[in-house]
Amino acid sequence: MSRVAKNPVVVPSGVAVALDTNEISVKGPLGTLKQKLSGDVKVVQEDNVLKCAAANNSKQADAMSGTVRALVANMVQGVSQGFERKLTLVGVGYRAQAAGDTLNLTLGFSHPVAYVMPAGVQVSTPSQTEIVLKGADKQRVGQVAAEIRAFREPEPYKGKGVRYSDEVVVMKETKKK
Repeated sequence: MSRVAKNPVVVPSGVAVALDTNEISVKGPLGTLKQKLSGDVKVVQEDNVLKCAAANNSKQADAMSGTVRALVANMVQGVSQGFERKLTLVGVGYRAQAAGDTLNLTLGFSHPVAYVMPAGVQVSTPSQTEIVLKGADKQRVGQVAAEIRAFREPEPYKGKGVRYSDEVVVMKETKKK
Protein backbone atom coordinates (compact mmCIF):
# COMPACT_ATOMS: atom_id res chain seq x y z
CA MET A 1 0.00 0.00 0.00
CA SER A 2 1.14 3.51 -0.77
CA ARG A 3 2.67 5.40 2.17
CA VAL A 4 0.67 8.50 1.24
CA ALA A 5 -2.62 6.56 1.11
CA LYS A 6 -2.11 5.19 4.63
CA ASN A 7 -2.70 8.63 6.15
CA PRO A 8 -6.41 9.33 6.64
CA VAL A 9 -7.95 12.64 5.56
CA VAL A 10 -9.70 14.41 8.45
CA VAL A 11 -12.85 16.25 7.36
CA PRO A 12 -13.37 19.44 9.43
CA SER A 13 -16.79 20.53 10.63
CA GLY A 14 -18.72 22.51 8.04
CA VAL A 15 -17.45 20.32 5.18
CA ALA A 16 -19.77 17.72 3.65
CA VAL A 17 -18.46 14.78 1.61
CA ALA A 18 -20.67 12.85 -0.81
CA LEU A 19 -19.28 9.55 -2.12
CA ASP A 20 -20.63 8.01 -5.31
CA THR A 21 -19.44 4.87 -7.11
CA ASN A 22 -17.06 6.77 -9.38
CA GLU A 23 -17.11 10.35 -8.06
CA ILE A 24 -16.45 12.25 -4.84
CA SER A 25 -17.98 15.63 -4.10
CA VAL A 26 -16.76 17.91 -1.30
CA LYS A 27 -18.86 20.89 -0.24
CA GLY A 28 -17.70 23.59 2.16
CA PRO A 29 -17.93 27.29 2.92
CA LEU A 30 -15.72 28.24 -0.06
CA GLY A 31 -17.54 26.17 -2.68
CA THR A 32 -18.03 22.67 -4.07
CA LEU A 33 -15.39 20.51 -5.76
CA LYS A 34 -15.91 17.22 -7.62
CA GLN A 35 -13.39 14.59 -8.66
CA LYS A 36 -13.86 11.42 -10.68
CA LEU A 37 -12.44 8.29 -9.09
CA SER A 38 -10.82 5.40 -10.92
CA GLY A 39 -12.00 1.86 -10.31
CA ASP A 40 -8.60 1.02 -8.80
CA VAL A 41 -9.24 2.98 -5.58
CA LYS A 42 -11.82 2.62 -2.83
CA VAL A 43 -12.65 5.68 -0.72
CA VAL A 44 -14.44 4.97 2.56
CA GLN A 45 -15.88 7.52 4.98
CA GLU A 46 -15.91 6.69 8.69
CA ASP A 47 -17.36 9.49 10.85
CA ASN A 48 -15.25 12.55 9.92
CA VAL A 49 -12.34 10.61 8.36
CA LEU A 50 -11.80 9.56 4.75
CA LYS A 51 -9.61 6.55 3.98
CA CYS A 52 -8.26 5.60 0.56
CA ALA A 53 -7.16 2.09 -0.32
CA ALA A 54 -6.21 0.16 -3.44
CA ALA A 55 -9.08 -1.99 -4.75
CA ASN A 56 -6.70 -4.72 -5.97
CA ASN A 57 -3.01 -5.67 -5.70
CA SER A 58 -1.80 -4.11 -8.94
CA LYS A 59 0.96 -1.50 -9.10
CA GLN A 60 -1.46 0.89 -10.82
CA ALA A 61 -3.97 0.62 -7.98
CA ASP A 62 -1.27 1.19 -5.37
CA ALA A 63 0.00 4.30 -7.15
CA MET A 64 -3.49 5.68 -7.73
CA SER A 65 -4.47 5.21 -4.08
CA GLY A 66 -1.82 7.73 -3.01
CA THR A 67 -2.76 10.11 -5.83
CA VAL A 68 -6.46 9.99 -4.97
CA ARG A 69 -5.71 10.53 -1.28
CA ALA A 70 -3.67 13.67 -2.13
CA LEU A 71 -6.43 14.98 -4.43
CA VAL A 72 -9.09 14.42 -1.77
CA ALA A 73 -6.97 16.11 0.90
CA ASN A 74 -6.48 19.13 -1.41
CA MET A 75 -10.23 19.26 -2.07
CA VAL A 76 -11.02 19.25 1.65
CA GLN A 77 -8.44 21.96 2.34
CA GLY A 78 -9.63 24.00 -0.64
CA VAL A 79 -13.29 24.16 0.36
CA SER A 80 -12.47 24.87 4.01
CA GLN A 81 -9.41 27.21 3.88
CA GLY A 82 -8.71 27.84 0.19
CA PHE A 83 -5.42 28.20 -1.67
CA GLU A 84 -3.40 31.32 -2.38
CA ARG A 85 -0.59 32.07 -4.83
CA LYS A 86 1.38 35.33 -4.86
CA LEU A 87 3.17 36.80 -7.87
CA THR A 88 5.58 39.74 -7.98
CA LEU A 89 6.38 42.03 -10.91
CA VAL A 90 10.03 43.07 -11.19
CA GLY A 91 10.98 45.71 -13.74
CA VAL A 92 10.70 49.43 -14.40
CA GLY A 93 7.15 50.28 -15.46
CA TYR A 94 5.76 46.78 -14.83
CA ARG A 95 2.31 47.15 -13.26
CA ALA A 96 -0.76 45.08 -12.50
CA GLN A 97 -4.32 46.22 -11.81
CA ALA A 98 -7.31 44.05 -10.98
CA ALA A 99 -10.64 45.23 -12.40
CA GLY A 100 -13.43 42.80 -11.52
CA ASP A 101 -12.61 39.44 -13.09
CA THR A 102 -9.92 40.92 -15.39
CA LEU A 103 -6.25 41.42 -14.61
CA ASN A 104 -4.65 44.26 -16.59
CA LEU A 105 -0.88 43.94 -16.94
CA THR A 106 1.69 46.40 -18.25
CA LEU A 107 4.81 44.32 -18.92
CA GLY A 108 6.93 46.42 -21.28
CA PHE A 109 5.16 45.29 -24.44
CA SER A 110 3.77 47.78 -26.98
CA HIS A 111 0.29 46.77 -25.79
CA PRO A 112 -1.30 46.09 -22.40
CA VAL A 113 -2.15 42.48 -21.53
CA ALA A 114 -5.67 41.77 -20.25
CA TYR A 115 -6.13 38.35 -18.62
CA VAL A 116 -9.68 37.21 -17.84
CA MET A 117 -9.88 35.10 -14.68
CA PRO A 118 -11.58 31.71 -14.96
CA ALA A 119 -14.48 30.83 -12.68
CA GLY A 120 -13.40 29.94 -9.16
CA VAL A 121 -10.27 32.13 -9.05
CA GLN A 122 -10.26 35.61 -7.50
CA VAL A 123 -7.50 38.13 -8.11
CA SER A 124 -6.42 41.13 -6.05
CA THR A 125 -3.55 43.58 -6.36
CA PRO A 126 -2.47 44.94 -2.95
CA SER A 127 0.13 47.09 -4.74
CA GLN A 128 1.00 47.75 -8.38
CA THR A 129 3.72 45.11 -8.36
CA GLU A 130 1.93 42.35 -6.40
CA ILE A 131 -0.73 39.92 -7.58
CA VAL A 132 -2.61 37.61 -5.19
CA LEU A 133 -4.65 34.71 -6.61
CA LYS A 134 -7.14 32.88 -4.38
CA GLY A 135 -9.44 29.94 -4.96
CA ALA A 136 -10.70 26.59 -3.71
CA ASP A 137 -9.18 24.45 -6.50
CA LYS A 138 -5.40 24.09 -6.04
CA GLN A 139 -4.81 22.98 -9.62
CA ARG A 140 -6.76 25.88 -11.13
CA VAL A 141 -5.05 28.52 -8.94
CA GLY A 142 -1.62 27.12 -9.85
CA GLN A 143 -2.48 26.95 -13.56
CA VAL A 144 -3.66 30.58 -13.62
CA ALA A 145 -0.47 31.66 -11.81
CA ALA A 146 1.65 29.77 -14.38
CA GLU A 147 -0.24 31.37 -17.29
CA ILE A 148 0.26 34.88 -15.87
CA ARG A 149 3.96 34.17 -15.25
CA ALA A 150 4.31 32.94 -18.85
CA PHE A 151 3.47 36.42 -20.22
CA ARG A 152 6.94 37.62 -19.15
CA GLU A 153 9.11 35.03 -17.43
CA PRO A 154 12.02 36.32 -15.32
CA GLU A 155 15.09 36.79 -17.50
CA PRO A 156 18.48 35.74 -16.09
CA TYR A 157 20.51 38.94 -16.68
CA LYS A 158 18.48 41.68 -14.98
CA GLY A 159 15.80 39.52 -13.32
CA LYS A 160 12.92 41.45 -14.91
CA GLY A 161 9.59 39.71 -15.34
CA VAL A 162 6.74 38.08 -13.47
CA ARG A 163 7.87 35.70 -10.75
CA TYR A 164 6.37 33.79 -7.86
CA SER A 165 6.91 35.59 -4.56
CA ASP A 166 9.04 32.74 -3.21
CA GLU A 167 10.96 32.16 -6.47
CA VAL A 168 14.71 32.70 -6.57
CA VAL A 169 16.07 33.80 -9.93
CA VAL A 170 19.72 32.87 -10.46
CA MET A 171 21.40 35.81 -12.15
CA LYS A 172 23.97 35.32 -14.90
CA GLU A 173 27.10 37.35 -15.32
CA THR A 174 27.32 39.61 -18.37
CA LYS A 175 29.89 39.03 -21.11
CA LYS A 176 33.40 40.33 -20.46
CA LYS A 177 35.52 42.00 -23.13
